[in-house]
Amino acid sequence: MAKQKNNKRISNVDIIKEKLNTVETKIQNGVFIFSGPMTVSEFSSKINQTAAKILTYYFKKGIMKTINTFLNEEEIAELCLMYDLDFKKEENVDAENLFDKLEIVNDPNDLFSRPPIVTIMGHVDHGKTTLIDKIRKSNVLASEFGGITQHTGAYQVDYYGRKVTFLDTPGHEAFTEMRARGAKVTDIVIIVVAADDGVKPQTIEAIDHAKAAELPIIIFVNKMDKPGADPEKVKSQLSEHNIVCEEWGGDVQFIYGSATQNENIDSLLEAIFLQADLLDLKANLNRDPFGTVIESKIDKGRGIVTTIIVQNGTLLPRDFIIAGGQYGNIRSLMTFDGKPLEKALPGDPCIITGLNKNPLSGDKFVVISDEKFAKKIAEEKSFINKQKELNERNSFSIKDGKKVLNIIIKTDVQGTAEAIKQSLIKVTTDETNVNVIRATSGELTKADLLLAETSNARIYLFNVNASAEIKKLAESKNIKIIAHNVIYKIVEEVQAIISTLKEPVYEERQIGVANIIKLFFYSKVGMIAGCKVIDGVVKEFSKVEVFRKGKSIFKGTISSLRIEKNDVKIVEKGFDFGTHIKDFDKIELDDELKFYEDVLV
Repeated sequence: MAKQKNNKRISNVDIIKEKLNTVETKIQNGVFIFSGPMTVSEFSSKINQTAAKILTYYFKKGIMKTINTFLNEEEIAELCLMYDLDFKKEENVDAENLFDKLEIVNDPNDLFSRPPIVTIMGHVDHGKTTLIDKIRKSNVLASEFGGITQHTGAYQVDYYGRKVTFLDTPGHEAFTEMRARGAKVTDIVIIVVAADDGVKPQTIEAIDHAKAAELPIIIFVNKMDKPGADPEKVKSQLSEHNIVCEEWGGDVQFIYGSATQNENIDSLLEAIFLQADLLDLKANLNRDPFGTVIESKIDKGRGIVTTIIVQNGTLLPRDFIIAGGQYGNIRSLMTFDGKPLEKALPGDPCIITGLNKNPLSGDKFVVISDEKFAKKIAEEKSFINKQKELNERNSFSIKDGKKVLNIIIKTDVQGTAEAIKQSLIKVTTDETNVNVIRATSGELTKADLLLAETSNARIYLFNVNASAEIKKLAESKNIKIIAHNVIYKIVEEVQAIISTLKEPVYEERQIGVANIIKLFFYSKVGMIAGCKVIDGVVKEFSKVEVFRKGKSIFKGTISSLRIEKNDVKIVEKGFDFGTHIKDFDKIELDDELKFYEDVLV
C-alpha cells in the first residue's frame, strides 16, 4: 500500500457542516413543509387547528388515537388535503441520520489500493470458524461456547505481502440481523458449504444477504475429506439459487477443500485476491477517517473496548472519534490481536479504547477534529436515541390494544444484545407483542433495575451474571431476572410466555449417562473429559451432574461437545466423546456424568 503524502489530513468538519440540514416544519404559501412523522399534538399546533378536531376525525373513522400518537407521512398528507393544504416532505439531515447520508468525494490522485474486507458465512457446523482458524493459524474454537461463534470479530492476515481482512460472523440462526449488518462493510462474501451436508437454511440466508448487498460471492466447498462428500450435489443445489460455478458456465468461483486438513486454503486466498483485483478497491489515506463499528464491550481494566474497521482515511492515536451517540479521544490503538498500532489504514481492523459508552455493532464512526462540534453531534444523536426509545416504549404499550411483554436484555458483547433483540421482536401473536426496551452489553446495573421497575419488564442475561446486591434488590422489587447461555432458550421461553401469558414451566429430565475414561488438559479451556455414553444420549448445552463413587459432587452445564475434533449436537449410546464442564475442572477418571435437559411442559 502506498504511503501518505504528508501528515496533514483532509478534515471531515466542513463536509459534515455542509450536509446538516434542519427542516423547519411550517406552512409556507399554502404548502405544509415537514420532514417526517410527528404527533397529533405537534401537527395540530403547526396548522393552527385543535388536536380535538383531528382526534374526532379519526374517532368517526373508528380509529383510536391520542395527542401523543405519531402520524405517518400518508396520514399527514391526508390531513393536509382535508384542510386544503398542499404538502411537501423535505429531508432533514441531523445527528440521527447524518452518517447514513454522508457522501465523501475523494480526489482520484489521493486514492490507493486497500485490502479487501471479506465476510465468511454459512450454515452452523459447516466449518466457518475452523476455516478462519486455519487462515489465522490460531485457535478460535477453544474460546467459543458450545462450538457456536457468539461474537463478531475482525481479523487480518498477510499472504505473500498482500493483506485481507476477515469478518468472522456468528453461525447461529438468531444472528441473522447481525450478519446482515456485517455485510454492509464487506467487499466479498465467502459462503462455506459442507460437501457431505449440502445447502441448508442458513446457506440460503447467507446467499440472500450477499445478493441483497450486491456483493460478489465465492463458494468454499468444505469437508471434501469426508466419506460422504458430494460436490456435484452441492453445485446442483446452489444452481437452484442462481449460484452457478465457473465449470458450469457461471461466474462464481468454487474452491474445493478441507479446513481441518488445511487443503486448498491457499487457493481460496488467491480467489479472494483475484476478485479484489476485479473490484479495484481503493481508498484515501490522506484524510480524517471514517468506518464501521464491528463490536464493543466493557473491559473492567480498560473501559470501553471497541473493534472497528477503517474504510477511508488514516486513524491515529488521540484522534477524537464519534460512533453513533458515543464519543471520545482514542486512548489506545491496537491491532486485532492486541499489539500497539501507530496508525490504522483503510481496510484495517483495529481495537480502540476511549469512547464514553458502548456504540452498537454497525454504527458508523467518524473522526472529527473539532471536538466541541463533535460532542454536540454525538450528544444530539444520543438524545434522539433516548427519545425514540421512550416514544417506542410509551406508544408501543397501547398499540392496537395489544398486551405487551416488556423485556430488557444484558449480554457480554453488544452485537449479541442486538441479535437477541432482533430475534425477540419477531415473536408475536394476535393478542400480544414483545417490546425490547433496552438491549445493551455489560453488567446489570441499578439503572437497569429502575427501568425494569418503571416499565414492568423482565430482564434476560446472556453470558453475564448479576451481583448478589443486584439480585437482592431485584427480588425486593419483584423484578424477574433470567440467565441463559443459549440464545434459542430465551426465544423459546418468550414464545411460551406470550402464547399462554403465563410463566413457563420447565421439567428437568435425564437424557443420558456417561463414564469418564480419559482426561485431557488444554491451557485455554481446562480439563477435558474423554467419555463413553453408557445409556441414552448426550446433547450440546446439556445440564450435567458429576457423581463420584455414587455421590453427587457438582451440578452445572457442559460448554462443548465433540467427537474427535468435530463439534457435534448429539452423541448416542456406545460412542466416545469429549466435553468440558463449565466452571468445574476437578473431574477424575471413572466419574459418572448424568446429563439432563429442561423440557417445556
